[in-house]
Amino acid sequence: MIWLGNRIMNLCFHSPLLLRPLAVCRSAASAATVNKNFSRLNQESTEFLSWLQQKAGLEISSTLAVGNSVLGRSLFAIDIIKAGDCILRVPYGVQISPENIDPEIKMLVNDDLSNVAKLAAVLLAEQKIGQSSEWATYVNSLPQPGELNSTVFWSGDELEMIRQSHVYQETICHQANIENEYLKIRRVIELFPQRFSGVTLDDFMHAYALVASRAWGTSKGLSLIPFADFLNHDGLSDSVLLGDEDKEISEVIADRDYAVGEEVFIRYGKYSNATLMLDFGFALPHNIFDQVQIWMAVSEQDPLWEEKVELLHNHSMATSMTEKGGIKYHGTSFTIKEVRSARGTGKGLPQALRAIARVFSMTCHQELIDLATEAAQNDGRLARRPLRNKNREIEAHRILLSKFTNMVREHDASIELLRKVNTHSIRKQMARDLLTGELRVLKSASAWLMNYSTLSSSKDDQS
Repeated sequence: MIWLGNRIMNLCFHSPLLLRPLAVCRSAASAATVNKNFSRLNQESTEFLSWLQQKAGLEISSTLAVGNSVLGRSLFAIDIIKAGDCILRVPYGVQISPENIDPEIKMLVNDDLSNVAKLAAVLLAEQKIGQSSEWATYVNSLPQPGELNSTVFWSGDELEMIRQSHVYQETICHQANIENEYLKIRRVIELFPQRFSGVTLDDFMHAYALVASRAWGTSKGLSLIPFADFLNHDGLSDSVLLGDEDKEISEVIADRDYAVGEEVFIRYGKYSNATLMLDFGFALPHNIFDQVQIWMAVSEQDPLWEEKVELLHNHSMATSMTEKGGIKYHGTSFTIKEVRSARGTGKGLPQALRAIARVFSMTCHQELIDLATEAAQNDGRLARRPLRNKNREIEAHRILLSKFTNMVREHDASIELLRKVNTHSIRKQMARDLLTGELRVLKSASAWLMNYSTLSSSKDDQS
């Protein structure tokens, strides 16, 4: 079984193929908040499943039905479900992929166009056909413009709410990437006005976000899978979308029992709120997978600036240069996860981060030579072991502590400003969930660093 749920492909010793949801634009809700109006399944929802089953030529599910939760369309149990039950099957033949693009158009599509953009073009073409499209029932069920909450649709003022998070800059980069994809495909749009009449950048961005938030990785590269994309996300669920290549079918196996009326969940991946907001358009109140990006850099004002950068590069610790306030910096970013225990091993703080802090703490040329010598005498990795000079070791970790303390202060200030934002929108709550989760991570790292420095000082005093 190949797990494609994360950006790095992992191998699991099961079968068949495990698929990756690029995103499903739904927020998770606990079973305790299941919509009380579940029993009132509307006619449109019933017709959707009937349409799909007729198109597939087989039963998609006998235990699930489309209902309305507080967060929109969702899937609910209409019969008792036991852990291990197969709760839905969707054949590859009723999934939409880039292969569905018109052959005439396909010849003109650039090879460097992403699969997301290609599938967005397919979706746009089907939307323009309207009710004549064979996929009209599915296309009509998708969120309309203005209903998506991915940060790429946030206004400038809304983005200001999350300026302290790396999601702010990632959103800007993602917006630029989508616009670049649109420029690549615009020639095709202009050549086929009958297929893409009046399609604008906003239209393309909406279609792109629909695909990026709902499509799943498959043997075809990418597919929209009707009905399966109504499943909401629970980060603690063990249910995932599976693909059986021999039977050419996608299916979901229940990871627990469900009573009639309960909303059924799967896991999209072990995603932080930062990823959920950018790719999926929602955030969770307490996300155990939250993480923070931290940038560690040395400025040109450091007398050993060039030597430190050269030492890092010589030991495969690449840096990039940026300029701020007229001063040049060389640095790199790290992903920080929650440190579970202040007295633990510091899990969540990458060893490479602690190593670069040790390098940055050096104050003379000889200390840098000693680091390089020690690395050569061991496993070749630079500054991965505690420094022999206890004072320098403590100083390195205090550099990190100072960095985290400043970030804690900035996040606290941003959360306080949110209280003054005169709106109760879902985006404000998403911003709060994001910043609160990142603050929890930063505080856990600060606590560990404070404890490490205190213990190191105590041991040094005792010696």
